[in-house]
Amino acid sequence: MKILVCITHVPDTTAKISFTDDNTKFKSDGVQFIIGPYDDYALARAVELKEASGGTVTVLNVGKAETEPTIRKALAIGADDAIRIDAEPTDSFFVAEQIANHAKDAGYDLIMMGRESIDFNGGMVHGMVGELLGLPAISPVMKLDIEGQTAKLAREIEGGKEYLELELPFIAGCQEPIAEWKIPNMRGIMSARSKKLDVVAPSDASEAVKLQKYEMPPAKGDVKMIDADNVEELVKLLKNEAKVI
Repeated sequence: MKILVCITHVPDTTAKISFTDDNTKFKSDGVQFIIGPYDDYALARAVELKEASGGTVTVLNVGKAETEPTIRKALAIGADDAIRIDAEPTDSFFVAEQIANHAKDAGYDLIMMGRESIDFNGGMVHGMVGELLGLPAISPVMKLDIEGQTAKLAREIEGGKEYLELELPFIAGCQEPIAEWKIPNMRGIMSARSKKLDVVAPSDASEAVKLQKYEMPPAKGDVKMIDADNVEELVKLLKNEAKVI
């Protein structure tokens, strides 16, 4: 089985975020970057599928040279080779077109990625890739098993879970608990240095979105303490100020 796992290069969830150039550019100085956590789940399950049934796992990232340490970590976790499409990931559609243009003639049996990146949280790329390739796109996938050419999966829906069967190939947008994150061991780290990482030029693709500026969320306001017996005042504040009821 030939699996493609698309990974993002995102700031660590604990990083302090700031912007520059009149809030039009993300300030990356001093920020630790990681594989997107949802992509980490996809990668871990892909490696498990490979170990169980054979095949290969290729990781793909759309990004510039600074993303290569993140890609090498994915190789250390268990991917066999990697591709970096040398372009700034400007918006979801641009990224989806780059992935689809690479994958359309590559013969992948399964394309996996996180349900969303944690920097923009758009959750759109898997659906766009599916549309561009004419393949089913399922998200968020919480369980995935492969039997021959048939995939059995579970995904989260409002109020419960949905269990599906479909034939390969397809695109899966993954989330926990599809697998447990894998931590690279020393052998994996050493072998990652010699694994193939191809850098390819981006294909012609449209940029559908133009960034205007970034904006930090508003600071938290002061806390109002209400006496436990003053239910009437609490309801009044929740209704008129917080506007949650």
